[in-house]
Amino acid sequence: ILGALSVDATLSYAAIGQEVGLSAPAVHERVKRLRASGAIKATIARLDGAAVSKPLLAFIHVDTEGWGVTTDLLALQEMPELEEIHSAAGDANLILKVRVASPKALEGLLARVYEVECVRGTRTHMVLSTHLDRPVQAGTTEKLAEGRPVK
Repeated sequence: ILGALSVDATLSYAAIGQEVGLSAPAVHERVKRLRASGAIKATIARLDGAAVSKPLLAFIHVDTEGWGVTTDLLALQEMPELEEIHSAAGDANLILKVRVASPKALEGLLARVYEVECVRGTRTHMVLSTHLDRPVQAGTTEKLAEGRPVK
């Protein structure tokens, strides 16, 4: 069920039922339980960045003073250009996924990031093209070296 919904969340319960061998009411009940358990967080429309005038995708690695996410850093989520904020280990404390209209818009966004008092530096990686962009997948790939089938 999760696999079918992750590919197309507009499928009817009957169509999912045909795919997984259950009746539509059984699929409906399982989807209700999956929502209640938190396995399904939301049903959303995935927008195309270029189609909504935000063709430039970038990842900003942010160096901060101290460790942890502060209320100042969480205020960044109010910026509509930010799609994701991640605490990170490695060469940055935070990684921001942003989508903007232009390099000039990216420059303005970076200026706003630098307004946060604890921000000490950034490194920005602009995306030239995307070869895979998908939501979390329900299936798993088992180790092929062990000779087990791929699920």
